[in-house]
Order: sequence, then C-alpha cells, then structure tokens
Amino acid sequence: MAAADKVDPIHQFHINPIFPIHVGGYDVSFTNSSLFMVVVVVLTGAFLYFSTAGRALVPSRLQSISEMSYEFVASMLRDAAGTHGMKFFPFVFSLFMFVMVANLLGLFPYFFTVTSHIIVTFALAMLVIGTVVVYGFAKHGFGFLKLFVPSGVPVALMPLVVLIEVVSFLSRPVSLSIRLFANMLAGHITLKVFAGFVVSLGAMGTVGMAGAVLPLAMVVMLTALEVLVAALQAYVFAVLTCMYLADALHPSH
Repeated sequence: MAAADKVDPIHQFHINPIFPIHVGGYDVSFTNSSLFMVVVVVLTGAFLYFSTAGRALVPSRLQSISEMSYEFVASMLRDAAGTHGMKFFPFVFSLFMFVMVANLLGLFPYFFTVTSHIIVTFALAMLVIGTVVVYGFAKHGFGFLKLFVPSGVPVALMPLVVLIEVVSFLSRPVSLSIRLFANMLAGHITLKVFAGFVVSLGAMGTVGMAGAVLPLAMVVMLTALEVLVAALQAYVFAVLTCMYLADALHPSH
C-alpha cells in the first residue's frame, strides 16, 4: 500500500471483500468486484426495460439508443454467422452490453472496472469458447473437427496445418481475454498517473499549478480516448464472439 500522500495507480484494482464468506476453506466473499458486476447487470437490464417499455412509434432518445444497440449487434451477428446465427443473439447481445456498460461505468471516479481483471475477462472468454465447443459437437458431432482441417490443403502439409489450427483455436480464449483486460488496465493506469501529476503539481503552489495545465489537458484527452476504447473493446469482443460462433455453425472452411 502506498503512503497516504502518494498516488497509487494500482490501488483502483484492489479486490476488497464487502461480505466475507468462507465455504469449505474457500474464500467466496462478496467483493467490490462482485458488487459492480451486479450493478452492471441491474443498470443494463433497467435501461433496456424502461427505455423500451413504451414502444413508441416515434422513439425517444433512450428508446433509439436501445433499438440502435439491438440492430447493431443483430447486423454484426448476421454478417459473421448468417441468419442461422441469430439463435445466439441473446447471448451475444448480453455479452456486448455487459462489457460496454462495465467499461463505461469504470470511468467514473471511485468506481470499479471489473473488465480490468483478467479473471473476469477470461471467464467471459471461456464462456464463449465453451459455447462454441458444446454447440459444435452437439450440432455436428465429430464433424465439428472439420474446423481444424481446411479444405484444399495438400496431404503432405495437413499435419502441420492441423497443428496450427488447433493451437490457434486453443489460443482464442487467451487472446480474447487479454485484449480486453490489457486495454482497460493500461488505460486506467495511464489516466491515474496523469491525474496524480495534476494533484502533485497543484500542491506546489502557483508555479506548480501552472505546470499542472499540461497533465490536466492530458487527463481530459485520455478520458475521451478511454470512452472510445471502452466502446471499441466491447465491439471487438462481440465481433470476435460472432466469428467464433460462426465456426460452430459452419465448421467446414
């Protein structure tokens, strides 16, 4: 723990128990991370419910946002997996909204960014890959393994290509989780560091306050960039999910 007069950019990621719970020697406490995951789900569900409850022919701003979100994810899924992929729409839409709201909520001061922890992003990634594997085998049986055997590859190169395809598939949850986690972690640390410069320089008097103008401008620009990254990372997570689900629907290359 940093001293009281120091700015600790890592402190914002600490997991703190709110309701300590231990079961069979395992710590299953309700933490600040758990709390904000619940908050994200409640806020997302409440927004979607109340913004579409009226179903007005001339939509309000909030209803327009909900409808655009729906059409955005639906179009993304249709483009990646075809019309048959729409059976996964509730799954993809839920993931997209959860990641988006969690990313944006974490930008508020003193709030917690659940997507900055790799255990959360890895759990989401494993949920996606698990869905792909379970549905792929349930739908196609061992025909799902055609995913690892691209068509048109010479027999002599087949073992090498299959090995590459298997490694690529196994690396999907790693890349999917690290991409989201690393972007949110790095952005928040950078933002906290520059905000710390503003506080430190501002405490040095008039000269320091004048020097704090530059890091303050950086904080403003980084905040705008973080909003963009929050939305972009939700989109990337969702579009890769759609592409992976397309493999479960159509394993043959």
